[in-house]
Amino acid sequence: MRILVVSQHYYPERFSVNDIAEGLFKLGHEVTVLTGRPNYGLHEIIPEYKHVKFEKINGINVHRVRVYPRKLSRMSVIRNYLSFHRTAKRKVNKLGEFDLVLTISLSPVISIAPAIKYAKKHKVPCILYCQDLWPESTVVTGAVKKNSLLYKLLYKWSVSLYRECNRIIISSPSFKDYFENELHIKDKGFKTIYQPILNSNKNLEPVVYKNKHNIVYAGNIGKIQLTTQLVDAMRYVKSEDTKLYLMGMGSELNNIKRKIETEHITNVEYAGALPIEKAETYYKNADALIVSLKEGGTVGKTIPNKAIQYLKYGRPLLGVIKGDAKELLSKANGTVFSDEDPKEIAEKIDELLAKSDKEKAQMGLNNKKFFEDNLSSEVLVKELDQELKTSVKN
Repeated sequence: MRILVVSQHYYPERFSVNDIAEGLFKLGHEVTVLTGRPNYGLHEIIPEYKHVKFEKINGINVHRVRVYPRKLSRMSVIRNYLSFHRTAKRKVNKLGEFDLVLTISLSPVISIAPAIKYAKKHKVPCILYCQDLWPESTVVTGAVKKNSLLYKLLYKWSVSLYRECNRIIISSPSFKDYFENELHIKDKGFKTIYQPILNSNKNLEPVVYKNKHNIVYAGNIGKIQLTTQLVDAMRYVKSEDTKLYLMGMGSELNNIKRKIETEHITNVEYAGALPIEKAETYYKNADALIVSLKEGGTVGKTIPNKAIQYLKYGRPLLGVIKGDAKELLSKANGTVFSDEDPKEIAEKIDELLAKSDKEKAQMGLNNKKFFEDNLSSEVLVKELDQELKTSVKN
């Protein structure tokens, strides 16, 4: 098939769309990507990409449109969103003929509009792979207050765009409840295909730890990730010579760093905001990896991508999590689960660390095997491939 992939972000930006597009190409499809010029997390367009309109990356035709760089201010983020929406809609009908359009829904949902425009004009299926819910994600991040005028406008805009898609593939089962009960959209199929993990480009040597027991949390350091509770839990851990390593960025980072310093929490260390290649050097020899998410709302039921990412490394997990993620990790049979109370988290850490080396090794093997059998990029892209073929036939 000739597949047009529409995504605001693409290589060298690090998103799962990269592996999805390359995976489809390896399965024999002709893949073209419409995207923006890379700037995510850098606050500017990468200098060597400022004038790039087209390039070929690993066999994939990549068309790039001008975007306003995403900086630190809220206004710059809005301008970034609107610039891709505008320039990609102008460009999309100049790209040739395709059998279907696949659009990856990250923030914002309006980034799928160019795909919808192409599909309607050329009468081909538009398939949405939804990895982020709108307008729910704007509420969770605190950008918009629910029931505000802005929320109501975003709600209507989101619903209108979702309805224009022929099929919606969801990355977490509970997304279906949100579409049906909150957005009142019930006729899009809602096949669940978990989001592929970010794959690293290097295989660096693992960190050599100085402590007897070492636990790792990597990812967004925010309120809904319960990072404050994780730090507080370390006060109550009884296992001798244990340290929690935190890495990542987020709204609570400064508060967490201040808490560690002013309250003299010596068994917690902030290791920095690390790329996946360096972060995974901490995973490989860790006694446990922590995945945590505050219960409540649609987001609290979903699967953080790191829950899948962690399984790959064959380590035991501590899950301070409910919903879809708990159900998925339970199937892997390599996770100890805890509620959100810091004292219980500490108890579960002690329980996990008290297991024998053989028991912990088996938990890790269970996780790795489950990942390889069900959640590797190759497995998930093949599932996606079958859904795309079905959509074209219908």
